[in-house]
Amino acid sequence: MRDVLVLNRNYYPIHIIDKKKVMCLLYKEHAVALDENLNRYNFDEWTELSQMIEDSPAGYMHSVSLKVAIPEIIILTLYDKLPKGDVKFTRKNLYTHYGSKCCYCGQKFETKYLNLDHVIPRSGGGKTSWNNIVLSCYPCNSKKGSRSLKEARMRMHYKPSKPTWKPVHTMHINIGVKLRQSWKKFIDNIYWNSELEKN
Repeated sequence: MRDVLVLNRNYYPIHIIDKKKVMCLLYKEHAVALDENLNRYNFDEWTELSQMIEDSPAGYMHSVSLKVAIPEIIILTLYDKLPKGDVKFTRKNLYTHYGSKCCYCGQKFETKYLNLDHVIPRSGGGKTSWNNIVLSCYPCNSKKGSRSLKEARMRMHYKPSKPTWKPVHTMHINIGVKLRQSWKKFIDNIYWNSELEKN
């Protein structure tokens, strides 16, 4: 079960991991535990504090001589980056990338008046990818048809490209993960903006 929220050094949430990994990170001093007041504890300090915690919401790890509470949040001591993410090739991201503008005439339209167009037609070997799909208004799409730009005697205002921006956050929240109250201040925004994964 994945019980623990992992923050990078800048307090930005990047993962949700299981308790065994957490204890390993703490023991190796790659992370410190955070309490509800954002106080930081290394492994020895957390082990000592654990002896006074009567009920740990995330449970405990037991050894022959110790009972160590599983922290609900840890912060990595060195890692300050965000996990690498990729902008998903979706209709929503295409419309955002091109600002709901027709890439041929350059005018902005409501979503319902735009469609997706293969710059190099599929019949000519064009692929459905960031580098070949653009937004097109109905008149421009009709004018171009299944021809190349040269054949249709058309020019582009916006050439096909993959966005360089990143989504709001790249951390995935798996379906079924129980969100803890202590995580709220860190993941409220990403909870509603993250892509959901089934596994």
